[in-house]
Amino acid sequence: MKWLLQAKKAGHTGTLDPMADGLLPLGFGEATKFTRFLLDADKCYLATLRLGISTTTGDAEGDPVGQSPVTASREQIESILKPFLGQQTQIPPMHAAIKIDGKPLYAYARSGESVDRKPRNIFINKIELIDYKDNFLTIWVSCSKGTYIRVLAEDIGKALGCGAHLTALTRERAGVLTLSSAISIAELEDLDLQRRREKLLPVDTFAAELPRLDLDAEPARRLLMGQEVLLPTSGLTGLLRLYGGIDGFLGVGEACGNRLHARRLLASAAMVVSGQKNLSNLRVKE
Repeated sequence: MKWLLQAKKAGHTGTLDPMADGLLPLGFGEATKFTRFLLDADKCYLATLRLGISTTTGDAEGDPVGQSPVTASREQIESILKPFLGQQTQIPPMHAAIKIDGKPLYAYARSGESVDRKPRNIFINKIELIDYKDNFLTIWVSCSKGTYIRVLAEDIGKALGCGAHLTALTRERAGVLTLSSAISIAELEDLDLQRRREKLLPVDTFAAELPRLDLDAEPARRLLMGQEVLLPTSGLTGLLRLYGGIDGFLGVGEACGNRLHARRLLASAAMVVSGQKNLSNLRVKE
């Protein structure tokens, strides 16, 4: 993708397991500064579980470690799914990419080691039963960052008393971005460079779920020069999308008390300020 767009810098917003597919948001150029805000956004997945068989990895890539008869009805499954809604804790699986002592968990697992993992707080917004046939259960899940769907699959299997593992996983949404609006590498390869770049979304898409704050020219100038400024509006807290003028995305700031601090800013916006151009005419394009 970096080569196709002739970009100097590129980054992603969280990889998928090898067996999974679906949406992978990518950032190019200055947009890479803002990928972390999409990492923190909620995700939506379509997942298929095989009931009755547990594996070493919690998914189809592992070896079977247990098999039990499946007797659950659709009604029983719907009842079992309800307690998984809301605040939950999960222990990350050994075959995960998170690091302990600088080493990813899957590296420990591949060498036959097991290490202690701390439970992590997650939130399940919604679980919908899509299909249930021949011991295969398909669910749609909306969840917070850090949720491991394979662990959810194992927990559902335990709750049903028969065990389960994940056989298919598709990421359908990340924040405001959806799989239905995504484009494949093959589709981009069929376009010329100009048309490829026309497919890029604005830089502020990565921060689209943050509250918006519009700044007048002077506080915007001071903020981009590295100074903190007074908040123009009371009651704002946390991270904010900052704009100087109509659609002039400046970056992301943080409201602390009655002050506004810069957290991630566009270098191009700072160049406009240092060049003493009118902030009301600022346009940022990726």
